[in-house]
Amino acid sequence: MVNWFSDEHATFGDRLTGAREASGASQEDLARRLGVKLATLRAWEEDRSEPRANRVQMLAGMLNVSLMWLLTGEGEGVANPDDNTNIQLPDVLAELSDLRRIRNDLVKTVDRLNTLEKRLRRAASGH
Repeated sequence: MVNWFSDEHATFGDRLTGAREASGASQEDLARRLGVKLATLRAWEEDRSEPRANRVQMLAGMLNVSLMWLLTGEGEGVANPDDNTNIQLPDVLAELSDLRRIRNDLVKTVDRLNTLEKRLRRAASGH
């Protein structure tokens, strides 16, 4: 049986999202309980940033998963999602890998766009 939340198949953000959903909490609820902005929690779930160690410990406690599970997928965590689809496991894993690659490419592209925009704004203002 495949561990859907292992490092091989999931990111920290995937595990955070899975644990939050399994707990029944919304993003807004969890962000409020943690004392962080909703945008911060969304960035964690989307793997655009990572929480500090003290927040990871708080998350593990609030979501009733082990710290190791949240970080690596090993240990006490949430159950694998139900497989209610007709998609074969190798296809799903390939799609997840492709999705992760596309997400990483998009993040890099957004960073390059931001850098270019800053340069153009400086050039336009004469600085």
